[in-house]
Amino acid sequence: MAVQQPSVNRQVHYVSAGSADGKFPSVCRAATITEVAGAVADGVPLVGLMVVNPTGVHFRPLSEGGAGYADTVYGLVPYTWHWPERV
Repeated sequence: MAVQQPSVNRQVHYVSAGSADGKFPSVCRAATITEVAGAVADGVPLVGLMVVNPTGVHFRPLSEGGAGYADTVYGLVPYTWHWPERV
């Protein structure tokens, strides 16, 4: 089975970091891919994202490090993206 490749305007989930004091936990947020870098580990590129939060929009562009892919099989990894779970 071929691995899905990210492209501009695809919907993904971004894992927020949460707060250091634990008041706000790390959670998945809706995000839209805004840019795609060349292939990296496991053939999945680094992406730039527009993340939608309840309080506003946050950008994580490639120029500031972007977001790497993390399969949810390993749990939620802050500052990464993954494909939305099928429900």
